[in-house]
Amino acid sequence: MVRYPLSTLAVVACLLAALATVASSSSPAATPIRVTFVGDSVSASISYSTIAKKQLSRGLAVRLDVEVCRRLVQPSCTFQGTTPTTALQAVESYGRSLGQVLVVKVGYNEDGRGYGAGIDRVMRAAIRNGAAGVVWVTLREAGQYASLYRRTNAAIRNAAKRWPQMVVADWNARSAGKPWFGSDGLHLSARGAAELAKFLRPSVFRAASLG
Repeated sequence: MVRYPLSTLAVVACLLAALATVASSSSPAATPIRVTFVGDSVSASISYSTIAKKQLSRGLAVRLDVEVCRRLVQPSCTFQGTTPTTALQAVESYGRSLGQVLVVKVGYNEDGRGYGAGIDRVMRAAIRNGAAGVVWVTLREAGQYASLYRRTNAAIRNAAKRWPQMVVADWNARSAGKPWFGSDGLHLSARGAAELAKFLRPSVFRAASLG
């Protein structure tokens, strides 16, 4: 039997411990970023598309809360006998389970008046509930009410100057001229849902880094 000096055994033990540490640190056990997506019927297309959901959720733990007729802070409209919560009510209802990032894509069901003040209320609620950052998605300036959506987008961009925790995802610019929409120019096709999901990912990771 070969007998090694104690000093040699100690060195070997240290090397083995170091290797174990490296192996454990490189294992794919990182906790995914928790994201809550609060939206209206335009965003709901993501929930209908398996491809879009997989695209958005890759490396993320995403909760989709998308409702037809949802408004930001004013009482939501009613569709087929159902009135959804407002975006603010949804955010408040989740409390500390909201996650690290909140994504907001709401505004097609209102005229933009008071939207800036509504953003401030949602931002305060999100930060109070532990969000590191909020991704706010601009509206597509198309269709019959394009001028109203332009007003809302101006409120979103102005709010970003007040809130360093806010990341503006300019969907209006990204989607300009693209054939990803239904006849109203707003609601998404399956391709459009996948493109929106892909577009949002960099903004989500950026928002997560703000905390």
